[in-house]
Amino acid sequence: MPPTPREPRRLRRFAFPFAVIAPGAREAAASKGLLGHVWPAPAVVFSAFMIAWGAECAQFWVSRGMALAILAWLQALPEFAVEAVIAWSQQIHFMTANFTGSLRLLVGLGWPLIFSVAAFGAWRRDKRLLRCITLDRENAIEVFALGLPILYFLFIWAKATLTLVDAGVLLAIYFLYLWVLRKIPPREEEHVEDLEAIPRRIMRLPKRAQGLVILGLFVGGGLLLAWSAHPFLESMLHFAAALGISEYLFIQWVAPFLSEFPEKLSAMYWARQPGKAAMALMNMVSANINQWTMLAAMIPMVYSMSVGTPTFVPFDEHQRAEILLTIAQSLLGMLLLMNMSFHIVEAAGIFLLWFLQFLVPGLHLPVTLIYLAWSAYEAFRMLVVRRHVEAWHALTEVWTRHGRRR
Repeated sequence: MPPTPREPRRLRRFAFPFAVIAPGAREAAASKGLLGHVWPAPAVVFSAFMIAWGAECAQFWVSRGMALAILAWLQALPEFAVEAVIAWSQQIHFMTANFTGSLRLLVGLGWPLIFSVAAFGAWRRDKRLLRCITLDRENAIEVFALGLPILYFLFIWAKATLTLVDAGVLLAIYFLYLWVLRKIPPREEEHVEDLEAIPRRIMRLPKRAQGLVILGLFVGGGLLLAWSAHPFLESMLHFAAALGISEYLFIQWVAPFLSEFPEKLSAMYWARQPGKAAMALMNMVSANINQWTMLAAMIPMVYSMSVGTPTFVPFDEHQRAEILLTIAQSLLGMLLLMNMSFHIVEAAGIFLLWFLQFLVPGLHLPVTLIYLAWSAYEAFRMLVVRRHVEAWHALTEVWTRHGRRR
């Protein structure tokens, strides 16, 4: 049995920097004045653009997938900070709420948002309806990397604990993903002309200057994001508290939405550009992989350090239901991407199911069953009807071409 969590009053000392119920939180936020609530938002926006420009240029030095993995790490700084503070507080219900809410937002809102922005851009440019986003062949790596931790989490859900051993397995999955990405070469130089003005100008610099500028964008954008993330969350807390949003709702939906804001911003920046919709979608998928592996692995580590001894995180029935709903949603998303495309009907369906369980939490079980039934249908079509797994063929092609690279 894990040690009994500390008493609630003591938890307040370690509780969230954004804690809605912290005594005097609203008054403290109000005392900062209007300027204190305004500056963090543009700082976060600018940091997101800096990191996005760095990632666009970095794909000519490393593979696009590796560049997006680096990008996902930097963009996830606020989410990791929030989850670490919650894990340190030993409040397991908030741990689960934030973790599952964050993942469900990425798939249920983030993926359809990317499709919507890409569709709007296609209509504005060419007056045509975008019916699907077609993935690059190398994106099969991300698709399978997303599937591994989701399947492992079925085991975690079944035993109702998240242990340090589970953390080790999830870390191994993530490092395997990075190792495979290292095999993929950078993009060819002729694609430089497809870039937007600022990344294109950077790529026309001498090689050494390119490296310094790209590194500066990543480091500068990451530092600016780290510096502004907490004030950004605090400023949004001011408005959330003023609206009377409940603590649990804030932890599950508002805080993850705010901490994932840089990811969504850079993805929308790419989605509106011709030919970049797949890159935008993979930005979201890389964030999913990061959270299913590294973020989940961090939870029992921080929890054990807070308790003072190696232990595990136990889940009750409500928390297991939240985890199963999240697994079912991500499993469906992964199966849909196995066709190496993302269709307009799929984007609409994923959004409607997320919005339904967001509006009516009592429908968690029916929505979970719909996700699982849809997943079974997609698996049946893929394995029995078509007898063709497009992502597997793409992965074998990519590995045959690049797998022997050191």
